[in-house]
Amino acid sequence: MTESTVPPIAVQLYSLRHFSEDFATQIATVAGLGYTGVELVGLSLSPEQVSEILAEHNVNVVSAHVSYQALSQDLDKLLHFHQTIGNSWVIVPAPPQDVRETNTVESWLKLAKSLEEFGRRCFDAKVRLGYHNHRWEMVELEGKRVIDWMMEETNPDYLFFEPDLAWVAAGGADPKAILDQYAGRCPRVHVKDLAPAGENEDEMGLADVGYGTLNWEILLPAARAAGAEWYVVEHDKPKDPVASVKRSLEFLSSQSELIL
Repeated sequence: MTESTVPPIAVQLYSLRHFSEDFATQIATVAGLGYTGVELVGLSLSPEQVSEILAEHNVNVVSAHVSYQALSQDLDKLLHFHQTIGNSWVIVPAPPQDVRETNTVESWLKLAKSLEEFGRRCFDAKVRLGYHNHRWEMVELEGKRVIDWMMEETNPDYLFFEPDLAWVAAGGADPKAILDQYAGRCPRVHVKDLAPAGENEDEMGLADVGYGTLNWEILLPAARAAGAEWYVVEHDKPKDPVASVKRSLEFLSSQSELIL
């Protein structure tokens, strides 16, 4: 496999938070496993420090998870940080707690419209804003799924969708149908697997990619057709974080013909 045909597989660094909280250690580790891309989360370093560590290990930032609170507090500062490290894709990983607790169409639409406005400002700065789902967004309210209320009421230029395929399935929706529905709006896709019912309960019921119940022969081409430019590995609570992301990378690399 030549460098130009290496499948675009990244890892969400949240998967490694129980392995090490040191960013340099995390990057050195995933680079050693063969990852060429990372999705960032929760950094306290300066953008110059981040850039230096990434360059040292020849790893690219493909996107970053940023909280709704961070967007709200100082969007200009956040945009400057990501522009400095060369990242053009920021993603809100979860809704604010009050939105989840209220859980009405009105509360979700208010969030969506707020994200659209942040997304417009990001777009003007040549940064794209996205939203990442959990189970909550697969619930129906007033006859329509929450994610549909959010996506249908927002401009795709200002808010893209990063579907987390395991949480889609765990929420009772069909991951393939969701990818088909939002084709063209999914430049980043979280590849995560679900263990069979009753298994891996100490790992939140999750599994390494390719070792669970999701049908990747169907989902990987569907993700590609939906516009996936990067497939982002994540496991929220692995027993052995390094072994987990290594196994997921090895499986996905063996399926490169379905990705490229």
